[in-house]
Amino acid sequence: MRNPFALRELLRAVRWHRRLLAGVAAAAAVYFGLVALSPPPPPTIAVLAAARDLSGGAVPKGDDLRTLNLPPGAVPDGALKPGADLTSRVLTGPVRSGEPLTDARFLAPPSVPKGELAYPFRIDDADISALLRVGDHINLYAATSTPADSASLLARGVRVVALPTPRTTTAGALIVVAATPETATRLAQATANSKLTVALTPDTS
Repeated sequence: MRNPFALRELLRAVRWHRRLLAGVAAAAAVYFGLVALSPPPPPTIAVLAAARDLSGGAVPKGDDLRTLNLPPGAVPDGALKPGADLTSRVLTGPVRSGEPLTDARFLAPPSVPKGELAYPFRIDDADISALLRVGDHINLYAATSTPADSASLLARGVRVVALPTPRTTTAGALIVVAATPETATRLAQATANSKLTVALTPDTS
């Protein structure tokens, strides 16, 4: 003979689970109903943006960039897409963090030939940089304050690749040239104890 108590417990358990399953089914129905009624997310387009403030004359690296998803109407003309090759592209001016990058922000490729790099240096006389244009070839000289030492030629016929717009009140002007690693080393050493100056030249070698 069956135990009446055990039978009642079994029926109670079945009813409890039935209520639980009904509650779960009702909650699922409400959730999927809300999902069905919710409008789809607005479309976006992925573009490249600056991950931090970048200076003019810089060649952006991987950690300088981030992906920004913008509504189609907010994407600027010429916006660069993720995966764009910027390994030899030089910024013509400073860029703020979060700013979408466009082709107009860069010098036309190839701005820096293979085997060379973009080297920025500062000259004391800002008026000299006003005479320069991107694409000019210049000779670079180092001059000391000692009258006995004459100015030395550091590089001949290097090409100007950027003339960044000043962002601070720092004296002088910044010039970016395409230079070999050896020339960049000489420039770095010269700036430690000399003043750099430039001369326009038709020499393109």
